[in-house]
Amino acid sequence: MTGEILFLCHRIPFPPDRGDKIRSYHLLERMAQIAPVHVGCFADDARDMGFAPDMARITASQCVLMRDRSRVVAGLKGLATGQSLLVSLFDHPDLHRWVAKTLAERPIKAIVTYSAQMAHFVPALPQATRFVMDFVDFDSAKYAAYGAQGSGPMAWINRREGRMLLDFERAVAKRADLCAFVSEAEAALFRQASGLGPDRIVAIDNGVALDYFDPASDFPAVQCATAPLLVFTGQMDYRPNVEAVESFARETLPAVRARCPEATFAIVGRNPTKAVQALAALPGVVVTGAVPDVRGWLAAADVVVAPLRIARGIQNKVLEAMAMARPVVASPQAAEGIDARDGEHLLIAADPAQEAEKIVALLSDGDRARRLGQAARVRMEERYRWSATLAALPDMLFGSQAAVRAA
Repeated sequence: MTGEILFLCHRIPFPPDRGDKIRSYHLLERMAQIAPVHVGCFADDARDMGFAPDMARITASQCVLMRDRSRVVAGLKGLATGQSLLVSLFDHPDLHRWVAKTLAERPIKAIVTYSAQMAHFVPALPQATRFVMDFVDFDSAKYAAYGAQGSGPMAWINRREGRMLLDFERAVAKRADLCAFVSEAEAALFRQASGLGPDRIVAIDNGVALDYFDPASDFPAVQCATAPLLVFTGQMDYRPNVEAVESFARETLPAVRARCPEATFAIVGRNPTKAVQALAALPGVVVTGAVPDVRGWLAAADVVVAPLRIARGIQNKVLEAMAMARPVVASPQAAEGIDARDGEHLLIAADPAQEAEKIVALLSDGDRARRLGQAARVRMEERYRWSATLAALPDMLFGSQAAVRAA
């Protein structure tokens, strides 16, 4: 026995039904194959809390708490204490107590913390306990980008958050034995910002569930009233996704429909904001809200689009569409970090004019669209199986002997 693992997540890592939970779920699943795992995490709502009994089937113990601190309260506390607002938002005395109890009672030899805002739950540790920090994305850079884009009070808040969170990220990285990011591009940016080298800052790429996201698998078909169909998938209360679909619906889609008048743009994802819902009033736009199975929409798509202007790390939405053998048109930001070639596995478009041009070209050449989708599927099989992207995890946690035992 190498010891046990403590896994701390900002959102319950079960089931893999949204971007951040996809990575945390697969980390949990792989760690549970290596050693007993104790999970401390938050639930956003009653729906999330309802998943706790299912997750308990693969955990040694768990503490799932409803996140009950509002953004206003967190913001005021953060401003008063000089703390990152994100860190302040994810705080709870019960989780601090549960972590201390678990460390005292269990033979924890590795702590894995998922996302920066959970690192403050990690106390001073004995030398024999390894601390692995999975930052996933370089979050402070995202807030800095928000601040640089806007003006007024929110821009000031975002600029402050970018500075405060960067200071926190650097401090956590100095404490941790190893820090991981979702792509080599993100890891390289943080090495530069932190001054730490590749022995401390590494990339653990996201993967994709290739048996599930398989065009040959069994899933309910989606019948769209008109063709061609353009599809965007994602959590639709997440700011980068909201901004992406607003830009596409108002700028790119009209240019596409000028050439292909029947083109429809489907925005597929949970919790669409009022701004997203309002897009359904535009010609050719459909807002689905939550769907039971996104694969039907991906399979029906003539083109999947990912026009994000602010994006960090690897976009699961792009991996899933490519695994489903769909032609993808993505912004440089959405494609960054994905080991795929423009023109061979997907198409990259830098602005709405390029998006419209490349989409219309694909709609006009079905053979090319099919070849692009088939090449995308092959690339996912070659490069993005979870078993491959997480192959080094046992060694990261416990050393080479654990890797041998878990192989």
